[in-house]
Parts: sequence; C-alpha cells; structure tokens
Amino acid sequence: MDSLYVGLKEFPTEKVVLLCPQNYKKEVEAVKKDLEKFKIECHVINVKGETEIEIWEGVFMAVAQVRNSEKDREILVNVSTGDRVTRCAATSAAFVNGVKAFATSGELAMMLPVMRFNYYKVITDKKMEILKILNESGLSMHMDDLGKKIKMSLPLVSYHINGNMKSEGLKDMGLIDTTEEKGRVIIKLSTLGRLIVRGYVKNPEE
Repeated sequence: MDSLYVGLKEFPTEKVVLLCPQNYKKEVEAVKKDLEKFKIECHVINVKGETEIEIWEGVFMAVAQVRNSEKDREILVNVSTGDRVTRCAATSAAFVNGVKAFATSGELAMMLPVMRFNYYKVITDKKMEILKILNESGLSMHMDDLGKKIKMSLPLVSYHINGNMKSEGLKDMGLIDTTEEKGRVIIKLSTLGRLIVRGYVKNPEE
C-alpha cells in the first residue's frame, strides 16, 4: 500500500476510492483510518468474487461505477497497489475506459498513456447479438446451436466469429474463444466479451 501514499504525494487528491477484494478488508480499513487522519475523503467499494475472472469483472464494474459517479472530476487510477490480479485488472479497466492511470516506482509516479479503445465501432448489431446470446446461455454454446438460436446459417455464424480479410471477427477482437469437442466447435464468451456485453466498458462516443 506504500504506492497509494506515493500517489497522494504526487497528485493533489480530494477523494480516494479503494477497491477492496474480500481478502484485503483489514488492510483497507487500516488505510481508510489513516486517510481520515489527513482529512482525505475515502470510500470503499468491495470487489466480490474469489476466482480471477470474478475479480476482473468486479474491478471493471467498480471502475465503471466510479467513472459514472465522478463525471465532473478528473479520475486517476493507481495501478501499483494490490496484487498481480487486481493490478492487471485495474490497468485494463482504465485503458478500455479511457481513464488516466499511473504506476509508481520507489518514490516516483509515472503516468501511463491513455489508450482509447472503441470496440463498439467494430461490433455490429449481429455480433453484439451473438455476445448477448452467449451471455444469456451460460457463456458457451456449440456453433450449430448458436446458429439455430440466432437464426443464422453456419457460414454466416463462422464469418462473425472468425472474420475475413476485410473485417475482424469476434475471435480476433478477443471477445470469444473457440475450442473443438468431438468434431463440434464450441464458442465461449471471453472475459472481455463478458465485460462489454454487461456494460462495464465505456463507449467513448456516449
């Protein structure tokens, strides 16, 4: 948590929002009390889940929540606190939402480049429909079952999944994964696909 105080020293801070996984509650409560001594407003968002995927989704949800509630303030995400999983999740959540992030090294803070991804520009209505069906169907389906569900021929489903020379498919975008089982292709929603379809990745044009 030393990285938190490095960030506070480097950047004027009105409020701190701590994202707290379940196994860090004692440490977070101690930090909150310290911040209160310095009259810094502090809020805690509990990140639910035990698996890496659940924690990633919880961090993305929390960053989206802060982004929406603090629209009139500049937000900085400190990606050097926490463990490996939460640091990676926080960095990715900041990048795909176009939020500024920084890392610390010793007593120095370094701003990371803002990368504005707009997946929504390349996700057509049909591709989004495929993502929603996968999300509603337990995250994975056989390709032929998906075709029946969406009322689409297998070649057309394959086009949306794999793309072609002119258009990226959902697989190349990292939104779905494919495996083969007994000669049948299984389509599975990736973590990023889940985050997008559940609204935890901001559309820059909104």
